[in-house]
This record gives sequence, C-alpha cells and structure tokens, in this order.
Amino acid sequence: MSAAWKLAWITGASSGIGRELALRLADRGTQVAATARSRAPLDALAGTSRPIFSFPADVTDAERIEHLVDDIERTHGPIDLAVLNAGFWQPVSAETFDADAIRKTMDVNYQGVVHGLAALLPRMIARQSGRIAIVSSVAGYRGLPRSAAYGPSKAALINLAESLWPELLASNVHLQVVNPGFVETPMTAKNTFKMPMIISAEAAAERLLQGLEGDRFEIAFPRRFTVLMKVLRLLPYSLFFWLVRRYILRRP
Repeated sequence: MSAAWKLAWITGASSGIGRELALRLADRGTQVAATARSRAPLDALAGTSRPIFSFPADVTDAERIEHLVDDIERTHGPIDLAVLNAGFWQPVSAETFDADAIRKTMDVNYQGVVHGLAALLPRMIARQSGRIAIVSSVAGYRGLPRSAAYGPSKAALINLAESLWPELLASNVHLQVVNPGFVETPMTAKNTFKMPMIISAEAAAERLLQGLEGDRFEIAFPRRFTVLMKVLRLLPYSLFFWLVRRYILRRP
C-alpha cells in the first residue's frame, strides 16, 4: 500500500529516527512540521531546501502542545500523519534508583505522547481521518536491568495504544505503535554496553516509513531482535529471570 500524506507532524525531529523520517517524507513531497525542544537543529533541518518547517516545543508542556497543533494546522492545513517520537533515556538500576529520573522519563516518554494525543484526537475524530504512530520500544515488552525508568514508560505506551486502537478504528483514525530495537542515535550513544543487532537511524526510518504505509498495528524492527524479545515476553518468570541473571547481569 502506498500512502501520500499532505502534512506530517513529527516530535523528537531534531535527531535520530525523527530527523531521518522527516527527510524521507519531505523528499516524497509531504510537508513536515518538525518539533523538538532545541530550535537550532530544527532550523537546520528546515534549511535543507525541503518542505520542512520548524515548530520548537517541549512535549511535556501540555498547553504549549495544544497551541502548537493549532498553529501548525492554521498555517499548513490538517495534520494527516503524526509521529509521536520524542524520547528520553537514562539508565536506572536498583543501585542508582532515582525518583527524579523516573519522573522525567515518564514526563517525556509517556506524558509527552499523551499531550500530543490530547491535541490531535479531537481533530482527527471530527474529520474521520488521520494516522498516528506512537514510538515505543521493545524495552516495553518486559522488565530488564538498568531500564527501571525507560522500560515502564515504553510499556505504558504500548498499553495506551492497545487501549485506544479499537475505538479509533471506528472513527477511521489509524493508530500504530512502533517498537524498535537498538538504533544508532544520540540517545543510545551514551550506552556503555554492547547493543545487539543495532541498526542505523537511516535504516530505522526507512523501516518505519514502510510500516506507516501499511495497516499493521505494530511496527517492529529489526525483525530478528524483535522476535527474540517477543519470545522473552512469553517465558515463565523462572526461566526469564534465569536468562537475565545468566546473560544480562553478568555482561560488562
């Protein structure tokens, strides 16, 4: 299925998957409203001679996001594709347990998406059209060491998308959840461990775009890694925890 969108809104568009997706959509003729906290990288993205427009904002500010979506639609027309991609990662373990880090992670990763949905859904439901992709992670499949902040925020997004999908389908609004594995981005660059089956942001954006052109609820990549993570989700606790202690906790 080939899809043509007139206007896409992408959060977390200043780097990584968001930036690469913005470039690919714009190259296809889609106008892109690009959002991130930092204005400078957005302005640089908008200066690439493509139909990309800079709309800086902090996704944790609900009122600002509501006004931002108003501004985008008033200036460029209805948003028919939204990719809610802004994310934050900070390792948190039992030894480094930090309530502030967990709060910040939930504010960006979960509440940031909620604020985007609150601004988008009334408009798309009224128009009886639109597509929204919520970028979660395979880290939301099951609890893993050092992911006590990030993993729960992504698990909440998967649950949120599952809850909304049946109702939105009745309004002809297509909701998808995106669950990538490890992707080369500024966010993962601070990881000190070996990331299995990591792919480039360019490859991730291409696979995301292919998924957006279809109607599957979940867009997950790379395939081998996501299948492995899905298997872990099905294991009984005794076997799952044995594998975690044997192969993850002992890893440098």
